Amino acid sequence: MSLTSIIGKAFLPRQKSLEHHFTDAEALQQRVLAYLINKGKNTEYGRKHLFATMKDYTDFATNIPVNTYEELKDDIDRMRHGEADVLWPGTVKWYAKSSGTTNDKSKFIPVSHEGLQNIHYQGGKDVVALYLANNPKSRLFDGRSLILGGSHSPNYNVSDSLVGDLSAILIENINPLANLIRVPCKQTALLSDFEVKRDRIARETMNKNVTNISGVPSWMLSVLVRVLELSGKQHINDVWPNLEVFFHGGIAFTPYRQQYQQLITSPGMHYMETYNASEGFFGIQNDPTDHSMLLMLDYGVFYEFMPMDEFGTDNPTVVPLSGVEVGRNYAMLISTSCGLWRYLIGDTVQFTSVRPYKFVITGRTKYFINAFGEELIMDNAEKGLAYACEQTGAQVSEYTAAPVYMDARAKCRHQWLIEFSRQPDDLERFAHLLDQRLQQLNSDYEAKRFHDITLQHLEVIEARQGLFNDWLKAKGKLGGQHKVPRLSNSRKNIDELLDMNRQ
Repeated sequence: MSLTSIIGKAFLPRQKSLEHHFTDAEALQQRVLAYLINKGKNTEYGRKHLFATMKDYTDFATNIPVNTYEELKDDIDRMRHGEADVLWPGTVKWYAKSSGTTNDKSKFIPVSHEGLQNIHYQGGKDVVALYLANNPKSRLFDGRSLILGGSHSPNYNVSDSLVGDLSAILIENINPLANLIRVPCKQTALLSDFEVKRDRIARETMNKNVTNISGVPSWMLSVLVRVLELSGKQHINDVWPNLEVFFHGGIAFTPYRQQYQQLITSPGMHYMETYNASEGFFGIQNDPTDHSMLLMLDYGVFYEFMPMDEFGTDNPTVVPLSGVEVGRNYAMLISTSCGLWRYLIGDTVQFTSVRPYKFVITGRTKYFINAFGEELIMDNAEKGLAYACEQTGAQVSEYTAAPVYMDARAKCRHQWLIEFSRQPDDLERFAHLLDQRLQQLNSDYEAKRFHDITLQHLEVIEARQGLFNDWLKAKGKLGGQHKVPRLSNSRKNIDELLDMNRQ
């Protein structure tokens, strides 16, 4: 009997209880809301917003405003200095440094003990529970788990308080038993220099029996390439013949899927998407044949949703889970056991079903191009690029896009800076196919492109190899959970990249 078959029995009760996500979704969320209100009522924030008088969701939504990070920043900073009972009971010692953008300004998300255990670690356990349910012949625990993490550093001068990447916080606090099956060693996992870390991870792991890998697709791909360089092998499954699954999240997997399939050629390889952000663990791909994710409803996270066509208006509609519609684009709000209250996380989602509640991430509230009324979102961009790559044999490693605003002749266009890991057979044809596909996917973009009257044909500029990594490195954001901003109405990022591309 394999070790996995023995350990797997411990996940059977949770596999059974997860069925309530299909049958009792709203009730699960109501219980979470009641728990959060009760825990928060004696905090400074809870007293200010009358938590003790709340009886239902209507009271909750009436008494608490929608918050961005800016509204909670001062309270979080006080918590970082050691103040207790501000947004959540007690003193919060851990803060996840959010790297959702490449702006110089960082966000520090509180991670309470309850949040660490009941949101983040529970999410990790459920990933395994759902994977084993779908793969009863798995040998997951018969080998090692390669977990790619970030780094942390002291938080002000507060004793035992640290700030850093969420992944580093998880590694720092993980059950010691998990270290028996995890690689690399903790010291390597928490290195801050990604280039040094990448090399050490490859050297430490290439002779281990790695059965599963976890991390952000772009950074994990860099590690796998280094493993191949050092091992002299052509495919990762030649190095790790028992590798069976990649648990990935953080950024869209679509641009990287083909590259992974070329590096890992074993037919039994699985890919499982998760939605694990600094602010919480929200979704897991529960069906291998469906790329949408199951919304996790009993973690101490209460969800609300704002239609994106009302985002930025004076009085936008905000609905709980029971009010969402399939196919509509929403900005997601969360209230959590880490002290975030009606917090706009910045991600946009679209539900693919409501029985159960399953969704896809469509982009970021700040990552879109709407310079001319075209409303181009990341989901459009990812699908458009996938189509152009499929038709031209190209592979995209990184990209960003921004508008070129109207000149004296009222000419304007979208400009795409793309770093290819495999060149298209014809760059102009690639650009034409991308432009056509975007019109098919987005009626607003199509309308603005009509006869080139408002918006001209998009422009694709090829980036030199390593450009985006060099740009991130120059900003001190290489590795960890740092991401390249894909779409922007501002030209700041793309102009910086174009300047570096000319050097």
